[in-house]
Amino acid sequence: MRNIPFTRRAFASVAAVTVASIAAPALRAQSKLEKSKVAIAVGGKAAFYYLPLTISEQLGYFKAEGLDVEISDFAGGARALQALVGGSADVVSGAYEHTINMQSKNQNISAFVLQGRAPQIAVGVSTKAMPNYRLPADLKGKKIGVSAPGSSTNMVANLVLSRAGIKSNEVSWVGVGTSAGALAALRSGQIDAMSNTDPVMTMLEQKGDVKIISDTRTLKGTLDVFGGPMPAACFYTHAEFIQKNPNTCQALANAIVHGLKWLQTAGPSDIIKTVPEGYLLGDRALYLASFNKVREAIALDGMIPDEGARTALKALASFDPAIKADKIELSKTYTNEFARRAKDKFKA
Repeated sequence: MRNIPFTRRAFASVAAVTVASIAAPALRAQSKLEKSKVAIAVGGKAAFYYLPLTISEQLGYFKAEGLDVEISDFAGGARALQALVGGSADVVSGAYEHTINMQSKNQNISAFVLQGRAPQIAVGVSTKAMPNYRLPADLKGKKIGVSAPGSSTNMVANLVLSRAGIKSNEVSWVGVGTSAGALAALRSGQIDAMSNTDPVMTMLEQKGDVKIISDTRTLKGTLDVFGGPMPAACFYTHAEFIQKNPNTCQALANAIVHGLKWLQTAGPSDIIKTVPEGYLLGDRALYLASFNKVREAIALDGMIPDEGARTALKALASFDPAIKADKIELSKTYTNEFARRAKDKFKA
């Protein structure tokens, strides 16, 4: 079959791509997928942090793009990243900041569609274990629960601790996941504080189990904590995978942006009908309360803001000496080429 000629715009996109750049190559005129079966790793799929992934899966948007996705759920984002590095996953649904971390380790990982425009992570202190808590400095020497060590929940907690003059090695990190296990860990006294996502944190907050001391579940809270917009969940993968599979990456971006478009007008009852029953953690009312709290944090069109990438780099460099801000090329950590096309397609 003869290829249809590139438009001037597409030709310009191709010309801009160099071997060193992660900028997405222009899609081939034919829409045939280079890889129709895609393995996706995610850390804590039941969290609202990854709601767009679940919605796109449950509503058949991946299948509509010709994709057969196999989603493997891990305890936290750091484990999902390990799956990508180890070769058992093609793509990760995970936190954007991992692309920066990996570049500092000389691995070129790039995000190509955004799911969340705020981290949706709250840090709370156990009202039972630390009834006399006053300041973040009180957390020194304590056991802090995170979804998994090295995950975005760990990153937010590190930021809070660093501002209180506490180093990461001056507390004990405990991986508790993002669902029922996290609730049990805090309520049973296994941990003194926790950094986690919703619906877990709202459930603990409304039952009086935690006192929230840092909150990025809203855009305002994110601005207060980070000083700017902070991209959160996204699809990321090896830059080489993007270069070799542009049509597949476009299909993945299309599915997610389609889900984001649906979420813009979905009501609480629509969410309840769509997500698996297990995600509700036995309390439908609290689940919906959690959704209403984080709703504005869900991305609108899949685009990663340039300012957000700069915010993420500044935050990471503030507490991680391995991250040298002047050595990181942010343009290699994300591309908006696929999200832009998907946005146009679905009018997101």
